[in-house]
Amino acid sequence: MIQIQIYGTGCAKCTQLSQHAEAAAQALGLEYQIEKISDINAIIDAGIMSTPGLGLNGEVKSTGKVLTVESIKALLQQRPDPFAQIDIRTGGGCC
Repeated sequence: MIQIQIYGTGCAKCTQLSQHAEAAAQALGLEYQIEKISDINAIIDAGIMSTPGLGLNGEVKSTGKVLTVESIKALLQQRPDPFAQIDIRTGGGCC
C-alpha cells in the first residue's frame, strides 16, 4: 500500500491536490491511504515552505503547486518496486 501525504492547512489548493492524488491512485488501481498533514510544525519539519505539498511514502515530491492527475500518476509509476528481484551478478546485491 502506498502512503500519500498531503501537506497543507486545508485550503482550496490543498483539497484539490488531495482529489488529484486520489484520482491518480485510483486510475492506476493502487492500494493507497491519504494522510492530510495540517500541523504547521510538521509541514516545516518536512522541509515544505510553500503549500500544498505532496509526499509519497514519506518522501516529499512536490511543494507549492497543485499537480495534475497525470503528473501524480507519473510520480506514482516511478516508485521502486520493493519486491523487485536483484541480480547479484550485476553488483546489485547487498554483500
